[in-house]
Amino acid sequence: MLLISAMMLATSAVWFETSLAAARAATNARDYLQAFHAADAALTLCERSVLATGSDALAPPLASGEPVQWMLETAFEAGAITPVAQWPGSERAPQCLIEPWRLTSREGATAYLLSARGFGRTSESQVWLQMELVIEGGAVERHWRRVAARPF
Repeated sequence: MLLISAMMLATSAVWFETSLAAARAATNARDYLQAFHAADAALTLCERSVLATGSDALAPPLASGEPVQWMLETAFEAGAITPVAQWPGSERAPQCLIEPWRLTSREGATAYLLSARGFGRTSESQVWLQMELVIEGGAVERHWRRVAARPF
């Protein structure tokens, strides 16, 4: 009888631990998806803003090479726009930074690096997305990428 009780207790403990791990995994997945969709929406809204504003209204690029202001916390916070006031279920509203870019290989093109940051329930759950937007002769090229690690 004691052996059966011990086996039932051990089995219950394992099931409890498994359900806790599954709940944590579901919460993490939910936070990631929340942050991803917030960043994706911010990226889309920033792209629309660039295309609607036109290339002449934004500051000209200062140097060739890929922009790096998005990797600096103070520069990102100072220059980022918040395309929506809040995002449902997120701790903070998503942000987007628009950086003009000079492409040395394509003189007639206007390029922008759009960097977006979305949040989940906490500030630790962040997703960063980027889009390289190249406008040349009326044609628009979009090159999308996910930033694997938070820059700051």
